[in-house]
Amino acid sequence: MDEETRMPDRLSVLLGTKKGLFILDGDRARRSFALRGPFCAAWPIGHAIADPATGTIYAGGGNAWFGPAVWKSEDFGASWTHSSQGLAYPEGEEAVKSVWSLALAPDGTLYAGVEPAGLFASHDRGATWRHVSGLSAHPSRPHWNPGGGGLILHAIVPHPADPARLHVAISAAGVFATTDGGASFEPRNRGTRADFFPEDQRYPEVGQCVHSLVMAAGLPERLYQQNHCGMYRSDDAGLSWHSIEEGLPSSFGFPAAAHPRDPDTLYFVPLNGALEGRYVPEGRAAVWRTRDGGTHWQALRQGLPQQNAFFGVLRQALATDPLTPAGVYFGTGSGELFASADEGDSWFSIACHLPPIHSVETLALSD
Repeated sequence: MDEETRMPDRLSVLLGTKKGLFILDGDRARRSFALRGPFCAAWPIGHAIADPATGTIYAGGGNAWFGPAVWKSEDFGASWTHSSQGLAYPEGEEAVKSVWSLALAPDGTLYAGVEPAGLFASHDRGATWRHVSGLSAHPSRPHWNPGGGGLILHAIVPHPADPARLHVAISAAGVFATTDGGASFEPRNRGTRADFFPEDQRYPEVGQCVHSLVMAAGLPERLYQQNHCGMYRSDDAGLSWHSIEEGLPSSFGFPAAAHPRDPDTLYFVPLNGALEGRYVPEGRAAVWRTRDGGTHWQALRQGLPQQNAFFGVLRQALATDPLTPAGVYFGTGSGELFASADEGDSWFSIACHLPPIHSVETLALSD
């Protein structure tokens, strides 16, 4: 097998869904996948990730009925435990409803973003949690308002080398960053619009509705953001943003995913608009790709349905794998998962009839 198609010993796609976690195990060509699940007792799972060093899978979820929890499997899904110890605000504050996002920092800290918006950290691989109170203590906190999905912290972006640095995204409050390990946070929203505010208030310090936030490979100062009101890039760790939406069929959408090696390549699934149904434009599915940091965009349609496709793709339901060429995957609100083994040039369906897909992530391991 040549270098272009070399596969790890294990490639899995992790799907957080409305009814539990599902795992798809791929063959060496990434053309055939075997489905396992549902796991996590069919709880609603907002986001699932895996530690590439150990293969441990973490799945965060819950709802107002179950409460919040983070599930863990150390044997690729054969058995699971879960914990909510410490996943709570101080007595008298609104209860945590669910976990929406997870991330691992380079020092091994596991982070969880929750609803109502807040950040928790675990230093014992998910067994116990502590509230990162520096975010909730920000003076703007009383003015955060829920987006359409609620007041949620849905993106956590650790710095790859410095565990004291971290970005988070909140709908609808904006991007915040810490450089001191969470003791304090500052807003980083300069240049992003809030079109739903009066015209003279379109660029507030806080109040933007971020939909997705990702970091470019190898360039930790470069961030890409899909916002309720446009697509943006920052080259200074979020201190300033500029629009890169020209050439896209819509400035509205939810998921963005970075290429695993090329900082100039980004994937995005635009939807037709916030008030127009929130499905792929004209009912024709496409993943849009830029190879030059957002200056130009290309629609990738080969193998995707080009008529009567009225699905949406949620904010964490688009991902890449680390292989060469990179694989790209996205899941729909109607429970179908599409995959590309050639960086998006062509697509095929690898699962269907699943519950609504909330998140997609990948795990590649060599035994």
